[in-house]
Amino acid sequence: MIRDLLRLIPHVSKYRGRLIWGVSLFLIARLFEASIPVLLGIGIDRLSQGRIDLAFPIFGIVFAVASRFMIVSWARIAVRRVGFLVQHDLREKFYAHLQLMGPTFYGKFAVGDLMTRAIADIQLIRRLINMGTISVVIFVFANLVGLACMLYYSPLLTLLIIPPLPFLFLYTWRTSITLGEASRHVQERMSDMSAHVQENITGVRTIQAMVQEENEIQRFDQHNLKYSEAFYAHARLHSRMQAIMPCFTAISIVIVLGYGGHLVLSEQMSVGDYTAFFTFVHMVVQPFRVAGITISLLQRAAVASRRLFEIFDTSPEIKDEPNNYAPKEISGQMKINNLSFKYPGSDKHALENISLEIETGQTITIMGRIGSGKTTFLKQLLRLLDTPKNQVFIDGFDIRDYPLKQLRAQVAFVPQDAFLFGESMRSNITYDEPRRVREKIWEAASYAVLDETIDHMAKKLDTVVGERGVTLSGGQKQRTTVARGLIRHAPVLILDDCFASIDTETEELILQELQQLRADRTTILVSHRVSTAKHSDRIVIFDSGEIIEQGTHQELLAHSGTYRELERIQHTGANQEDYHSILQQQTGS
Repeated sequence: MIRDLLRLIPHVSKYRGRLIWGVSLFLIARLFEASIPVLLGIGIDRLSQGRIDLAFPIFGIVFAVASRFMIVSWARIAVRRVGFLVQHDLREKFYAHLQLMGPTFYGKFAVGDLMTRAIADIQLIRRLINMGTISVVIFVFANLVGLACMLYYSPLLTLLIIPPLPFLFLYTWRTSITLGEASRHVQERMSDMSAHVQENITGVRTIQAMVQEENEIQRFDQHNLKYSEAFYAHARLHSRMQAIMPCFTAISIVIVLGYGGHLVLSEQMSVGDYTAFFTFVHMVVQPFRVAGITISLLQRAAVASRRLFEIFDTSPEIKDEPNNYAPKEISGQMKINNLSFKYPGSDKHALENISLEIETGQTITIMGRIGSGKTTFLKQLLRLLDTPKNQVFIDGFDIRDYPLKQLRAQVAFVPQDAFLFGESMRSNITYDEPRRVREKIWEAASYAVLDETIDHMAKKLDTVVGERGVTLSGGQKQRTTVARGLIRHAPVLILDDCFASIDTETEELILQELQQLRADRTTILVSHRVSTAKHSDRIVIFDSGEIIEQGTHQELLAHSGTYRELERIQHTGANQEDYHSILQQQTGS
């Protein structure tokens, strides 16, 4: 537990000035609180002596109570401010770290789990700073001040009430270990439940289409039950601790009542001193009574810290090479030299011995059945996967020599999945540069044959498309992502089968615009339509991670092969199933 909590110190130490100020105020407040029993004892002794000069103790108590109230308020504000600042920093660091992670990381951690760590776990750390700091200060200072005052009033009585306290500490420490394990189970079950809910909401249309609502409710009930059981187990341990702790403190109080009463009756201690002593006993034992809450919070925060640093300790699998020396701008000339790649944990090559040269300004179409390696190949050109050394070159430089941000800023990538943000059409098209002028936005929309669609929307470019573009059709979403790629006018444009939901006529219009717009720039597109491929400078056929054919439209038609058969079958009106069937027959897969 201690080691996990110590890792938070660098994040808290940034605000040590604020924290020291808050703790100092708490210490001052405790001094005022400690003066109250002394003043109360003085007043009681004066009353027992028949004296009426009570102005000093009365006004002293009023001043001490008022001062304590104000100072504690200031102290809480200062400490809680630190808690919220640390929470802000941790969430910002967590989110920034996620942006660097690759596919292996997201295959290991579910989205719901990451959300729980980002929200609930970091919130627990903030609560530890807010409440834990206060509790620890009160515990330490109350014991030091309280014991010092008790020794002043009666050293013997003080020594008599101390023996139960070490047993209380030992019990608390041993129980805290079990409580920490229970806390870990609670947070893990919460992560599992969050991951399930996130997955369910994302796939709700599929669930409804497959009439699986009842099954999904039952699956959620199982996750919910496991979370509830873990929470109840934690609650039982916590409640047991809270119930047993007062038994130890009660022993000390009984000793004070018994032996202290004897001292008063034998006139070895005044009634006022006895009252003050008893109040100080309460000051010492009260923190022990609430120690269970503090220890529970410490354990849960330690688990949260461990889960958080599990993410921070995971290094990005794709990093910039040291001493990058590639040029800042690229022309788009590429050379792929015997590129081979395996996904982590797989024995089979996703790409094997891929060799290809692409000149600046060329348009290359890649074809192949599902799982043939097309998308994997495209991701290598962006280093979205960890590209091997000396196998992919851009403008004569190894792709690994380009800083990641610099490389990706010059390659516009339109993926298969037409992902849109729940914002306006304007924001989705200008995602990489929100300040683009209106004319450029409409120009990109026109190239993507999207301008008329936007013009018919109620708020034009300011129309909000809903989460993941739910208000748009599949074709409209794909054209929006195409516009997002075109507006960048990058040296390299990669289109990964992003016309699948667009009709052939609209696709032809977009391709005609592309030919004029990108005459001097490199374009690589994936398509299963021969009508798309035939206008390319070169067509490349993939299968099982290898290139099985490449050439121009006319060259590939000139000899009997996969492309020629695809052209024949599509010319007769084949569908996509026929397309993949032909590929399987031709390649023998």
